[in-house]
Amino acid sequence: MNKLNRQVLVLNQNYEPFAVYDAKRAIILLYLKKVQLVERYREDVHSISITMPYPSVIRLHSYIHRPYKRVILNRKNIIRRDSNVCQYCGKNSRPMTIDHIKPKCYGGKDTWENLVCACVPCNTKKGNRTPEQADMHLLRQPKRPSHLFFLKALIGNPHTSWKPYLFT
Repeated sequence: MNKLNRQVLVLNQNYEPFAVYDAKRAIILLYLKKVQLVERYREDVHSISITMPYPSVIRLHSYIHRPYKRVILNRKNIIRRDSNVCQYCGKNSRPMTIDHIKPKCYGGKDTWENLVCACVPCNTKKGNRTPEQADMHLLRQPKRPSHLFFLKALIGNPHTSWKPYLFT
């Protein structure tokens, strides 16, 4: 793997996760003194004339206000939010379906708070009833994911030096 393609976590001035850049871009920002080095990888970056630390986490000098994207409500994002785990039995089996907690026939809407990931047997057992009517209980109440959802999905398995800044 090319060293300059490694990921670097970018924090806003208030230490809130802002973006993920490749190392090349982060090194240029460091060299231009537009960012502050917060965490580093063990090795250094060398050029003909200078040696500098290899950034892992950087922080912007000035706060950048950016309206955060809303997470799109779709099947893929519901399954990702629920970590591909049935919210009734806790199994991680394939294929997963999407279940309306309050069925549409009772006025249930297509919202983050009313849709959960469910395995086929649990969805079939629940049928067109509420969880109370089917004597089934949710493992956790579903909620709308924050803008950090996008960032976590982009990052995948974060470097250990990132964890204090990702609110995980």
